[in-house]
Amino acid sequence: MRGLVLSGGTGSRLHPLTRWMPKQLIPVAGVPVLGRVLRGLADIGVVEVAVVVGDQEQQVRDALGDGSRYGVEVTLVRQDAARGLAHALAVARPFLQDEDVAMVLGDNVLLGGLHGAAAQFLAGRPAAHLLLHEVEDPRRFGVAQVSATGRVLDVVEKPRDPVGNLALTGVYFFSPQVHAAVDRLRPSARGELEITDAIKLLVEDGAAVTSTRHRGYWKDVGTPLDVVECNRDLLPGLVARVSGSVDTATRVVGHVVVEAGARVERSLLHGPVLVRAGAVVRDSTIGPGTTVGAHCLVDSSTVRDSVVLDGSRLHRGTDLRGCVVGHGEVLRTVEAGTQAARAVAA
Repeated sequence: MRGLVLSGGTGSRLHPLTRWMPKQLIPVAGVPVLGRVLRGLADIGVVEVAVVVGDQEQQVRDALGDGSRYGVEVTLVRQDAARGLAHALAVARPFLQDEDVAMVLGDNVLLGGLHGAAAQFLAGRPAAHLLLHEVEDPRRFGVAQVSATGRVLDVVEKPRDPVGNLALTGVYFFSPQVHAAVDRLRPSARGELEITDAIKLLVEDGAAVTSTRHRGYWKDVGTPLDVVECNRDLLPGLVARVSGSVDTATRVVGHVVVEAGARVERSLLHGPVLVRAGAVVRDSTIGPGTTVGAHCLVDSSTVRDSVVLDGSRLHRGTDLRGCVVGHGEVLRTVEAGTQAARAVAA
């Protein structure tokens, strides 16, 4: 089985951050979302992985290298424009050849592993196998209608009147049969080749399309609020440790990680908090749900429920809550304590 990970798209809901980096590379709890996806594929034995990229190909190449740090071998496949998930599948066809494929969206965080779904797919070898998750508002997602045995009867993209609440998580297992269905597609009303339309064709043709319900954690990291929430949710899963330098005037409360090479002086760290290697925190309060990126400076500031990307500098008087601060930003006297979750960048 080969892997296919989608890392294109514009990430418009995360502007201005995504003008300079793909949303899939934004870290949560210290690890880029795309890296978590690749590790998930490695965990089920998928080694050869194509990553579909757009205009920000070089940033992905620089971040992933050959993929070995995540246990896979990465090949980048260029998609000239965001033309839909099924179009990405078609573009990657030369890489996939006639192998089974595990296709995963690169902006999804899913805990609990892919083992169950992968095992069911390999045991039954259906044309397609979908990983589904119950949601409160299915109108925001692609939704599957399934039988009592998990057989997929229909899929609808963002239905106005949903027949159920089982959303497509962005994890798909396909046999080579899917390529014939993709070849028959025509662009949807939004001008894209929809993977849901390809699945519908398989169902209509009588091919076996099955599903597994995922009952663990799942988050589509598409907005600043999603990034902030996901970071907060995942931080308690880290092993608490203080490997860096923390002076005696600093108070450490709760679940805190200070990586080797970080330095904290005269501050309050109220976990869950992650301070990455090379960061300096001085005369500041770092509140729950916060990651301070590598080589950041936080000086005389307050940061809560936020993700501060690598190399940023927060100077005297900065007060952040619910923010994602872009890579290498310099902030002075920013008050965001009353703002909704947002991206902060120049």
